[in-house]
Amino acid sequence: MAELLIKNGFVFDPILGIKGDIADVAIKNGRITDKVSDKAEIVDASGKTVMAGGVDIHTHVAGPKVNVGREMRPEDKFFRGEYRGGVLKQGKRMEMGFSVPSTWKTGYAYARMGYTFANEAAMPPLFAPHVHEEFRDTPIIDQTAMPVFGNNWFCFEYIKNDETENNAAYIAWLLSATKGFGIKIVNPGGTEAWAWGKNCSSIHDEVPHFEITPAEIVTGLIKANEYLGLPHSVHIHGNNMGNPGNYKDTLDTLRLTSGINTSNKFGREQVLHNTHLQFHAYKGSSWSDFESGAKEVMDYVNQNKNITVDIGQVTLDETTTMTSDGPFEYHLNQLTHFKWANLDVEIETGSGVVPHIYDKDVRTSGIQWAIGLEIALFAKDMMRVYITTDHPNAGPFTRYPGIIAWLMSEKARQATLDTMKWKDKVIDASNIASMDRELGLYEIAQMTRAGPAKALGLLDIYGSLKEGSDGNVAVYNLNADELPSDPALIEDAFRNTAYTVKEGVIVVRDGKIVAEPPKHTLWTKVNMPENAQVMHDIREKFSTSYSINLENYPVFDENIHNARAIELDAN
Repeated sequence: MAELLIKNGFVFDPILGIKGDIADVAIKNGRITDKVSDKAEIVDASGKTVMAGGVDIHTHVAGPKVNVGREMRPEDKFFRGEYRGGVLKQGKRMEMGFSVPSTWKTGYAYARMGYTFANEAAMPPLFAPHVHEEFRDTPIIDQTAMPVFGNNWFCFEYIKNDETENNAAYIAWLLSATKGFGIKIVNPGGTEAWAWGKNCSSIHDEVPHFEITPAEIVTGLIKANEYLGLPHSVHIHGNNMGNPGNYKDTLDTLRLTSGINTSNKFGREQVLHNTHLQFHAYKGSSWSDFESGAKEVMDYVNQNKNITVDIGQVTLDETTTMTSDGPFEYHLNQLTHFKWANLDVEIETGSGVVPHIYDKDVRTSGIQWAIGLEIALFAKDMMRVYITTDHPNAGPFTRYPGIIAWLMSEKARQATLDTMKWKDKVIDASNIASMDRELGLYEIAQMTRAGPAKALGLLDIYGSLKEGSDGNVAVYNLNADELPSDPALIEDAFRNTAYTVKEGVIVVRDGKIVAEPPKHTLWTKVNMPENAQVMHDIREKFSTSYSINLENYPVFDENIHNARAIELDAN
């Protein structure tokens, strides 16, 4: 019967339409409630900002590629970090790592920023047990994992033969087998082509040996997603990522959603989420004439409510890129000649890992920085545009407070721009210098709480302080009536909360970890009749093409940490 009352804070909740009103937040038995008894613990939030716990819609914090990043970059673990020596002990365990933090630092750092949920956005199905082992080892925050489907042989064959029901049945089976959350696509068709030393640079290139195009893959997976009525839409990392001129490919991909709407019980409105849009909004024919395509892409997003995006903001740091887009990582290695790791996952996906430096004194890095901010500043509906860094690809998630400061303060953006060696070139190739828009705390709550929770279909649990939601709350040292003129103080406030509350338990007090209550792994359980044809296909493929037996493939129930199934009946 634990009770907590957070009193007199400036509350921001876009779902409830609360825009900084002074109000109380009551929590009982881990859930938001309308009232508590006089025995409740009191948190005085007077003069402070109160929001629901943060929701990260796209990050890479668990799984084999993350571990490869840790192994290939010992310097990231021991010699880098926000604190001297790169090692800190604040909770039960040591924290270490900067761009590829340890599991313990991952949970602690998110909690200190007021986040209580993170979506691991690319899980190789074959390695799902590894992902869930790392989830178990990550404290405080709840997590989901999205299996990758965009280069899966089963999906290719069902889509090619226009077998939507079979494709949907296979997806439902794989979500159960991996305890996954939704459909992730990475470089559709291109990662499979990479197994043959090729790529799909546009959505109309044919995948070698499969007679299917990325456009058909994306459309087929959207159909299957809506057939099932999954909580989240298809979540796509599109073709030709990170190359000048790719904004046209991005628009071609987004146009595939034209005329497609959704009817689902989870409240999401979009049928496609385009992740780390910054990497997909480039104009130019080469790096010599590279410039921003953010306005063209955001003009389309603003006009189409069935699309959501996250920004993938470059933070101007040394970092570690890692993605299931194997061709991209090889291309990056050829540009920088840094270390490179590559992996092909049998009949499912692949990946690559390459360290990278986004240097403020390099013209392209400055333009990439500008493009990410432009995406947010051009947005008209902040419930459909979310703050991410594609952690760790454009920078570590621990830089979210700095991104918030850039978005809330033109002064902060100008100060960063003034440090750039190629400032004039960055200005010429982008719109950032002419953009004086400054976001407010309500819009930040939309981008980091309510919006991503709604897009994920998890609004009954996260993203709001409405009655019945999980009691996840962040209290920041920001007086909403007197915001500091120094953007560094805004950044400091979002880096270390005054309080972070996880299901009614105070886990952070004054930026320090003080408790580690149980956390949850969420997955999607689809109830539908067994499909005899699909089960036959699965057994046959495992007997001929997989290196492990079918019986050893699924994640065992006991390997899922405090499982929380999101259950539905197929549409």
